[in-house]
Amino acid sequence: MGQLRDTKLLQKIALVIKDLREAEGFTQEDVYNDTNIHIGRIETAKANLSVSTLSSLCKYFKIRLSEFHRRVEER
Repeated sequence: MGQLRDTKLLQKIALVIKDLREAEGFTQEDVYNDTNIHIGRIETAKANLSVSTLSSLCKYFKIRLSEFHRRVEER
């Protein structure tokens, strides 16, 4: 069985991550240099990111997973 993909959810996640990054004034390159995570594919909803990657990004942006999920649900 292939990997499941919810395009609408990935688009919402992409928007929230981009908002968080831009609010901090970070570039995608800044995030990569600090976390070793390529967020370009995440921000364009092309990557089906793992829970571990999402957790790492939330820690980086100093946001709780529950708050992140709330923001996604509001989109």
